[in-house]
Amino acid sequence: MREPDNVAGLLALQPDYIGFIFYPESKRYMNQKLPDIDFGETLKTGVFVNEKLENVIKTAQKFDLDVLQLHGNETPAYCQILKEQSYQIIKVFSIGTNFDFEHCKAYEEVADLFLFDTKGKLPGGNGQVFNWDILSAYDLKTPFLLSGGIGLQHTPAIKKLKHPKLAGIDVNSGFEIRPGYKNIDKLKTFFYEIRS
Repeated sequence: MREPDNVAGLLALQPDYIGFIFYPESKRYMNQKLPDIDFGETLKTGVFVNEKLENVIKTAQKFDLDVLQLHGNETPAYCQILKEQSYQIIKVFSIGTNFDFEHCKAYEEVADLFLFDTKGKLPGGNGQVFNWDILSAYDLKTPFLLSGGIGLQHTPAIKKLKHPKLAGIDVNSGFEIRPGYKNIDKLKTFFYEIRS
């Protein structure tokens, strides 16, 4: 998200997190200052992909971020350094047909949350849903967020998911009017249906 009116519209729905993408190759790249708005309890989340550690820290300080979402091949040691800076860490894993959740184990002590997204050509924002049946194989202790092409049409299926470690839903392209600009009316409907 980038534009002040759109950010304000989303904050009125009181999401747990709001994401700002600091990956230069993304069409949603955040290349301006954050709007001067009260974010309340919503956590400002910066999304990074294989960024130099010093650049992540510099950006996090500049934008007063609360959470760092790491979408690349960042190592557990890399995550640990950022965690020691008092940021909440979300480590992203791209889920394909034969994904092995053992890959997540090394990050259990350094990530507050995992995020499971659809494996695609891009590090994220591919607009595709993976087969959620694979989640039944996940038995680690770290809670996870579900992501990947989620739209309003997926609400009934999401409400049927009973995984004990499912902590929330990450939405993006399925609710966009254009890259970086969300459809607040659709999100309002989604929030209401999920929360009820």
